[in-house]
Amino acid sequence: MRILIAPQEYKGTLTAREAAEAIAAGARRAAPDAELDLVPLSDGGPGLVDALLTARPGRRVQTRVQDPLGRPIDASFALFDDGAAVVEMAAPAGLSLLNPEERDPRTASTCGVGELIAAALAAGSGRLIVGVGGSATNDGGAGMAAALGARLLDADGRVLPPGGAALARLDRIDVSGLDTRLKDTETLAAADVINPLCGPEGASLVYGPQKGATPEVARQLDEALRHYAEVVERDTGMRVLAVPGAGAAGGLGAGLIAFLGARVRPGFEVVAEAVRLGERLSGADLVLTGEGRLDAQTMFGKAVSRVAEMARAAGVAVIAVPGSLGDGWESARQLLDGVEPVHAYGGESASHALAAAAERAVRDWRARQSRQN
Repeated sequence: MRILIAPQEYKGTLTAREAAEAIAAGARRAAPDAELDLVPLSDGGPGLVDALLTARPGRRVQTRVQDPLGRPIDASFALFDDGAAVVEMAAPAGLSLLNPEERDPRTASTCGVGELIAAALAAGSGRLIVGVGGSATNDGGAGMAAALGARLLDADGRVLPPGGAALARLDRIDVSGLDTRLKDTETLAAADVINPLCGPEGASLVYGPQKGATPEVARQLDEALRHYAEVVERDTGMRVLAVPGAGAAGGLGAGLIAFLGARVRPGFEVVAEAVRLGERLSGADLVLTGEGRLDAQTMFGKAVSRVAEMARAAGVAVIAVPGSLGDGWESARQLLDGVEPVHAYGGESASHALAAAAERAVRDWRARQSRQN
């Protein structure tokens, strides 16, 4: 029997790699004779570097950058043997870097993302994959652009301060100092969502609240990003307002399009191709997948739903082992052959609790298989 283990991160608790190892430990107890194939996944948010380093020869490179509030922090990117580099925007600008009381998308900046990209360019990379998800920011990638040499100016010719709120005062963008290496660099934005930049489904109104924005602040940020998009189009010639994925990571998708000429693709597709997920599904008897919480949002392109779709198409049984169940989780049942939630976990016990849930899932599945045969 062959079991494919393909989870994404359990947000705030386990990385995708740690989750895969925990699920494997439980599956091994339930089926000692099984061949286990571990495939940590990402949808473009945290875990992208880990997922791609499992698929291709490369190494981590660490550098000093700024966090969302401008404090120094160590962050790393992946540099592959073929010259490609993978940057997770969440490494220097992720929501997990801030305490709840520090979260304020009006002032949080993507400057560290630009610094990490610059480090990848300095390391010789000519192809970039930027994971666009898990952000604490709502600045449309303005901080990133500034770190790479662009100047975002107000009506008095002064450089704007960091954060999304300042974009309401943007008068013009000077790209004459933009890093020249970007002209010869191919950039792919691996986005975890397909939201446009602005409007009811845009970055500010949908995701601003989880980053600390009140409803009024979210509306102000939405208006600021709309103004930003107008200036971007006028001064760079790039239209970003309605591009699917432009609103990912507080509008970083828009910034990558405007200043790096990036193409935006769903992060799961990028990872699935790199790890050859379709090939690895072939011949599997069971797939175990999971995330921190299975809920109504799972069906909107998250890794668990995409894995389930691919498994179903390949005729392979798939069971989710989520950390917990949230509102609307039942909508995911149509794609799954089983759900075995952990229910309660935290701290150092998280991996053990997940392993126990995986063990239950595999034992139950084997028992059902025996009864059917």
